[in-house]
Amino acid sequence: MSGTTTAAAGLRRRAAGAGANRWVVLVVLCVSLLLVAVDATVLHVAVPAVTEDLRPDGIELLWIVDTYPLVCASMLILFGTLGDKVGRRRILLLGYALFGVASALAAFAGSAQTLIVARALLGVGGAMIMPATLSILRQVFPDRRERALAIGIWSAVAAVGAAIGPLLGGFLLEHFWWGSVFLVNIPLMLVSLPVGRLLLPESRGAGNGPWDVVGALTAAAGLFGVVLGVKRLGGGELGPLTVVPLAVGAVLIVLFVRRQRRRTHPLVDLAMFARPAFSTSVGCIVLAMLALVGLELIAAQYLQLVLGLSPLETGLRLLPLTFAAMAAGLAGARLLRGFGPRRMVCGGFVLTAAAVLVLTAMGGSDNPGLLLSGFLLLGFGLETTLFAAYESMLSEAPPEQAGGAAAIGETSYQLGAGIGIALLGTVMNAAYAPGLSSVPGVPASASAAAGHSLGEAYEVAGQLGGPAGAALRRVAKDSFVHGLHVTLLVSAGLLLLGAVMALRLPRVMQCEAPPAGVGLPAPREVVDSRVSA
Repeated sequence: MSGTTTAAAGLRRRAAGAGANRWVVLVVLCVSLLLVAVDATVLHVAVPAVTEDLRPDGIELLWIVDTYPLVCASMLILFGTLGDKVGRRRILLLGYALFGVASALAAFAGSAQTLIVARALLGVGGAMIMPATLSILRQVFPDRRERALAIGIWSAVAAVGAAIGPLLGGFLLEHFWWGSVFLVNIPLMLVSLPVGRLLLPESRGAGNGPWDVVGALTAAAGLFGVVLGVKRLGGGELGPLTVVPLAVGAVLIVLFVRRQRRRTHPLVDLAMFARPAFSTSVGCIVLAMLALVGLELIAAQYLQLVLGLSPLETGLRLLPLTFAAMAAGLAGARLLRGFGPRRMVCGGFVLTAAAVLVLTAMGGSDNPGLLLSGFLLLGFGLETTLFAAYESMLSEAPPEQAGGAAAIGETSYQLGAGIGIALLGTVMNAAYAPGLSSVPGVPASASAAAGHSLGEAYEVAGQLGGPAGAALRRVAKDSFVHGLHVTLLVSAGLLLLGAVMALRLPRVMQCEAPPAGVGLPAPREVVDSRVSA
């Protein structure tokens, strides 16, 4: 009898240790995500210093900036599904190691070509880390209530990382050389590797059948072509170097889908898309990111070029958006339990559309109160939408497909961002350029050059000088504000479309009894796990 009691007490202690450990696991996963999110934006402020030191040509500079997101987005499905096969912790730890090595290579790059290679390796490391964090989180938190809280914290950390990247980069550049924006990753990796090996549980999918190498490479190549084409469209490039990658990428994606449908053990179970909650959540992620990235890009141009704020002042003006997103992530679990996925995602889209309509009151003069209220509503609404969509998507995916589902969510995130820049940028240019077609006193060639962008219009106006330059500057500024209003109205329409789409989501949050999750090592088992790892 005493033996039974002792065994029961031991089980209770082990369960308590596992319960404590899973929140420690969440902290480790959030640090991983923070690292990747910061690295995605920290380079932006270092571009002038990199240009001055390495002297890259225009093409090399473009690849220095774009290689990381291109490679990362194209390889998410490859490494997400590989983690399901060989172990998610293993892929995550390999991603840590590669990220650290690539950071050192980037920091001490002596040429543009070396920096491009380093950025590509960083993209590979990011693709290994990002889906692994979500899929491990899915396994460690089998209870949906706790998982919702964990995803809320995870998404809040993502918002923080994206915001502090430029601020951290600016601080480092004031005191050190440009390579320091990469070197800062290494201490984090040196801590994350042993801590991750010690605390993170290993988990994998069912393991049926071989891993589809051909399918994984087809998906990676197809996504690379599509993302590259979409990014070039966003930059206004419509030549063969845009159309060919886009077309080839689309064909490869179609071939990948057909291959998965024929295989007994596919990389990605396409039957997940037959579930309304899963497919709708993926579509909502795309639409939400489409609005967020496009609006942030245009808002930054408005703050700097129309209102004349410095880059630091611009970053500070956009901080309320980040703080609101953090608040929405932290409150997301409680909101989801109270309102359910359908009303939460739908309400988030409607709130975001309302914020966008508020921002249409922006004009040629500064209105801090209007911008503050608009950005607060925008951040809270978008993060509410993204949180609930991610949570619904992960909860609908079978546990053994957690890596593939997380990769699909992250790929949707990246594609939405690229499409947002391309689509809203095209709308902005189409509404801006006609206003500069015939400015009194300005030659037609100068007007045509000014129609490319507001920044170029200011350059042309400076070259003209006198009344003609002043007139061109005034008309360009007014045309930009008009284009901004048109773009905001189009964005509001897309967000309301997302609200309609969200009506397919479940009305209530189904919280069934949690299945057996991944066993986490109790405190005394940690040492043993190091020996067996």
